[in-house]
Amino acid sequence: MSRLAVLLLTAAVATAQPPKPPATHQVKLDGQTFTLPVGFTIERVAGPPLVDRPVSASFDDRGRLYVTDSSGSNEKLTEQIKHPNHRVIRLEDTKGNGVFDKATVFADKMMFPEGILWYRGSVYVGAPPQIWKLTDTDDDGVADKREIWFDGKTMTGCGNDLHGPYLGPDGWIYWCKGAFAKQEYTLPNGKKFTTRASHIFRARPDGTGIEPVMTGGMDNPVGVAFLPNGERFFTTTFFQQPAAGHRDGLIHAIYGGIYGKDHDVIYDPDHKWTSPNLMPVMTHLGPAAPCGLLCYQSNAFGVDYTSNLFACQFNMRKVSRHLLKPSGSTYVTEDYDFLVSDNTDFHPTDVIEDADGSLLVVNTGGWYKLCCPSSQLVKADVLGAIYRVRKAGAISTPPQARRPVDLSRVPSSELLNLYGSRPEYRDQIVGAIAKRVAEGELRLSLATTSPTAVELACAVVWALCRSNGDGAREASRALMGHADDSVGIAALNAASLWRDRDSVPRIIGVLNHRSPPVRRVAAEALGRIGDDRAVGPLIKALADEKNDRTLDHSLTYALIELDNREFLKNSLDNGDPRVRRACLAALDQLGEKLDPKVVLEAMKSKDAALKETAQWIAGRHPEWADDLARVFAKQLGDKSLTPADRDALVLQLARFAKTPAVQDFLGRNADQRGTSVEPRRTIFRAMARSGYKELPELWATALTNVVRHSTGDVLADALATLRAVPVPKNKAAELTTALAAVSVSGAPAEVRLTAMAAVPGGMPSLNDAQFKLLLASLDRERPAAERGLAADVLSRAKLSPDQLSAVIALLPIAGPLEIDRLLGTFAQTKDEAIGRKLLAALKTPEIRPALRADGVKERIKHFSPAVQKEAESLYALLNAEYEHQRARLDETLKNLQPGDIRRGQAVFNSTKTSCLACHTIGYVGGKIGPDLTRIGGIRTERDLLESILFPSASFVRSYEPLTVTTRNGQTFNGIPKKDAPDEIVLILAADKEARIAREDVEEVRPGKVSIMPDGLDKQLTPQELADLIAFLKACK
Repeated sequence: MSRLAVLLLTAAVATAQPPKPPATHQVKLDGQTFTLPVGFTIERVAGPPLVDRPVSASFDDRGRLYVTDSSGSNEKLTEQIKHPNHRVIRLEDTKGNGVFDKATVFADKMMFPEGILWYRGSVYVGAPPQIWKLTDTDDDGVADKREIWFDGKTMTGCGNDLHGPYLGPDGWIYWCKGAFAKQEYTLPNGKKFTTRASHIFRARPDGTGIEPVMTGGMDNPVGVAFLPNGERFFTTTFFQQPAAGHRDGLIHAIYGGIYGKDHDVIYDPDHKWTSPNLMPVMTHLGPAAPCGLLCYQSNAFGVDYTSNLFACQFNMRKVSRHLLKPSGSTYVTEDYDFLVSDNTDFHPTDVIEDADGSLLVVNTGGWYKLCCPSSQLVKADVLGAIYRVRKAGAISTPPQARRPVDLSRVPSSELLNLYGSRPEYRDQIVGAIAKRVAEGELRLSLATTSPTAVELACAVVWALCRSNGDGAREASRALMGHADDSVGIAALNAASLWRDRDSVPRIIGVLNHRSPPVRRVAAEALGRIGDDRAVGPLIKALADEKNDRTLDHSLTYALIELDNREFLKNSLDNGDPRVRRACLAALDQLGEKLDPKVVLEAMKSKDAALKETAQWIAGRHPEWADDLARVFAKQLGDKSLTPADRDALVLQLARFAKTPAVQDFLGRNADQRGTSVEPRRTIFRAMARSGYKELPELWATALTNVVRHSTGDVLADALATLRAVPVPKNKAAELTTALAAVSVSGAPAEVRLTAMAAVPGGMPSLNDAQFKLLLASLDRERPAAERGLAADVLSRAKLSPDQLSAVIALLPIAGPLEIDRLLGTFAQTKDEAIGRKLLAALKTPEIRPALRADGVKERIKHFSPAVQKEAESLYALLNAEYEHQRARLDETLKNLQPGDIRRGQAVFNSTKTSCLACHTIGYVGGKIGPDLTRIGGIRTERDLLESILFPSASFVRSYEPLTVTTRNGQTFNGIPKKDAPDEIVLILAADKEARIAREDVEEVRPGKVSIMPDGLDKQLTPQELADLIAFLKACK
């Protein structure tokens, strides 16, 4: 039975009953307890002093293991590159017992290690910004030849610009680009390719032919593995913004696909979309911080394990196992824990397969903290190790048995038998068989589908793929007709890589294959080869109603690569909406000038995919605004619109808001008091998302009238719009009068506060009623939104000396979330007496925990030298407290009482902590801080406590703050929500953003201060703190 057939049978059984996880047992080793399946053993095979902090590993053809060994440095990479001090160690098992007993420093003074690969006599090491090729020409165990094989020319502070390299079965070398630095390439077709996005790239072993395989907005694609048929998979952090426990992912890397997260970089013009939607994740991993990824090739663990994926999960302290099951043209997985440690400092970073089918698991230890969301406690002394997991009773293959052998005189029939019986020689045997196949001396059966025969046929395809010559191409084409789909997919992938034009007629026939994965890979190949004979068959294949998202992508992407615009335009009147959708998308991505009438008509389609694609295309054509305004008018009044339809309409209106026709349409309809509520609220939301630096005058007038005459949701949404986008200066006075009237009306407190917060330039003065409302709203028991609004109003309002003194008196009882914003209130005065009062308040024990010396200096720098001098004693206190942070953490942890989970949930949801304003658990909560749905599974009690006591000690990846200074001297510190060529949008607090035009930016630098305030623990009793920690630990 073929491997694909086995997978299909497994899928059918799985639908009948839920899979049961394998039984497990525990092994105590190295002071920790490992949990792994029954029938497996684990042993330590390397560690100090041979290797201290192993990161990744790769075997050579003689069983010697090359390991990247970190120095333990956590300096930013821009500093490390000045004095690189990492190593590559070569380990040997001289006794043949599976334990390494000899180490040689193969290469020293290496940059931060991000991956390693032995291939054809050289060791390739990913060391940002380069991949190095290291060769030992005299076999003394030391690399005497060092070459830069690839130079990405970019290196960010975290080093996620580059991971890998990884060897594909096709003989090409693959690697990952993360971070979002701009890189430039020349593709094999001569076109320039400029990108800031994440990618999998590949190139020939000689470094030529560089091309992207997939594109993404993820931060850190970090592991790549291949099925025997050539299908690619990778793991990554931040496939999406954290939500409902999802964040990182295991992904089927479809050629040309654009994956999450939704980030500005994926919209660069060189990235071609096939749909408005990102490609799907295969398996959600949560906050796993995945590292190494392996596709298990052997059957030593049993046939159920062959072609399983194994993924290292750094944060979760485990290696997971993923059984692939075909699903349409892609895969889904059944997921199990394979190896789990109870040691908080066990961090697996690589998993590789030895020749005997055992697995080596690399534990790097506790040294790594660079850009790591875990505790900033340096644990360079907690060293790593390498472990071997094998089936109980299995016998290790001695490294000496793997030495190269002469197969030239072995008869072909015997070679075929050797393949199944001598796994240690398989690579050499495959090479010999492929040579004979290419020369016509040997033919493989296309009908034999035993697992060994299928595995051999796939391997021969790849050996042929690595060979030049017509004979290799012809032999590979013949294998497209193999009875097993896996072999056909491998042969199609080989033809695709070689752009084998002579294979086109055969591949066109494969577009009708019964297997969706085969059809998908055939489409990929036809697009890459670039023969116009394929256009018509691809169009026909699109009409199949059984096509899924992944197959539709490959068919559409092939049409984009073929670039036959006349055929595509002639197909826009095809009777099948699937065909019209794909042709519209392809033409749009090719830059073809589309007829707006065709697109507008498609926007009315009952086919959801066609309608969505048409709306997406229309959103990038402002010249169609006049026609679209009429369409929007009809949609706006449609009472049958679902919430999702309205959200889509908001985005459409926002995209076109800068065109005269739509700008006028929105302005005229915003103040239609006879109109129902929902259309007007839709308009306000579109205005807020329009991207204007200030509102057009027509909008400002309309919104001012809304403020004068409206109540309820309409008024609230109008105020939110006015807070998001300021009005022109000539409209400010009129709006201020209207807002002031709302602030003293009978409206709810939050509405009155929002009105004051929306006043252009801040409230010019505050009467007693307004000031009392603001002070009352700062009470810790008030909702976080009200407290934030009150602090924002006070920070911008013009206050009298008495009012400033009243704010100072309030500081000791204000919440830590508001204190920093309240300090901004004092930027309006240089009064020395006020300055001294302020310092006296800041020195009190109640306030100090919420302060940072850098932040205070920025807030009081305008006061007199006398005040500055007096502030030195405050800085001394703050710095002394910083020095005692570790002791305080230890003491608090030592005295932490047992907590109650239910009470902790109440603390989390309370107005006292306002945790829910920034953090999500499940589907509930704010989005500006990390998702905490599964935080208890990846963070220790100490880590959680440290993040509450000292939130600026470490920053979670993708939540690092930026400090932006504008040309007029303003400074903003916040989390970047958008970092685009035209503007930067920072999240300053749960209820506040700053939109800064690029032309106004003077400097952008990494922030040192979290927007999460210090001192939250001071708002809680010891029992409440313990309860909160208990609740967070239970979130798994």
